[in-house]
Amino acid sequence: MAKLKFTKMHGTGNDFIVIDARRKQIANPGQLAKRLCRRHFSIGADGLILIKPSKRADYRMRIFNPDGSEAEMCGNGIRCFAKYLYDRKITKKHLIEVETKAGVVKPEISGNRIRVDMGMPLLTRSDIPMLGKSESAINETLTLKDSKARITAVSMGNPHAVIFVNDLNTYPVEKIGPEVENHPIFPNRTNVEFVEVINKGKLKVRVWERGVGETLACGTGACASLVAAVLNHRTEKRAEVHLAGGMLTVEWSNNNIFLTGPAEEVFNGVIEL
Repeated sequence: MAKLKFTKMHGTGNDFIVIDARRKQIANPGQLAKRLCRRHFSIGADGLILIKPSKRADYRMRIFNPDGSEAEMCGNGIRCFAKYLYDRKITKKHLIEVETKAGVVKPEISGNRIRVDMGMPLLTRSDIPMLGKSESAINETLTLKDSKARITAVSMGNPHAVIFVNDLNTYPVEKIGPEVENHPIFPNRTNVEFVEVINKGKLKVRVWERGVGETLACGTGACASLVAAVLNHRTEKRAEVHLAGGMLTVEWSNNNIFLTGPAEEVFNGVIEL
């Protein structure tokens, strides 16, 4: 049997299996993610992260969902990615450039807190991607099976549909989440954020992640939530985003979105394949 070393990490409860694949070839990583991310039957995680070499940046991050699909980017995952490299002295840089499917992203490491320049939010339908005739979707009505929801669509390198709710505790996230994720208006499916505005500087968010289900946190989802809140005149351009797994700080400055939060190592292990 082949043995594979891994590290389990999390960012505000969003947990990942991290594998250093700079010098090894991982055959069929989507299938490997399906196998390793199964909770109760395997290691269990919200995603599988591979550390790869890059010709465009310092390193390359590939991330796979538990259903085997490959995600473009992950805000919590890239903080774990950066901390893994720095803690092992693979890099001595505090600011590194990471190639992702969404472009080059720059996490900056300061102790247990990592600040990530997430780039510009994209609002046009073709960039999200999202079908429809209007240029963007801000507070747009989306018809579901038995109801309707008003969504604001944002891409943070991956698609998001943000829904504002009055009471996050009683809203049927488990029902509406998969309906919006798989709505035909989103050709690549979408992540879904349910947002309760506490005040101009504080949001509470529950996340339904594409290919995963409800998770304790989502970094790009926190960013998309702030963008949508600003576009709908609900918050300032800097806010605390409180998720089930903890708090992230998101700021919209000079057109770019900056995400700050923790990343922690849980344990190391070896699994026989």
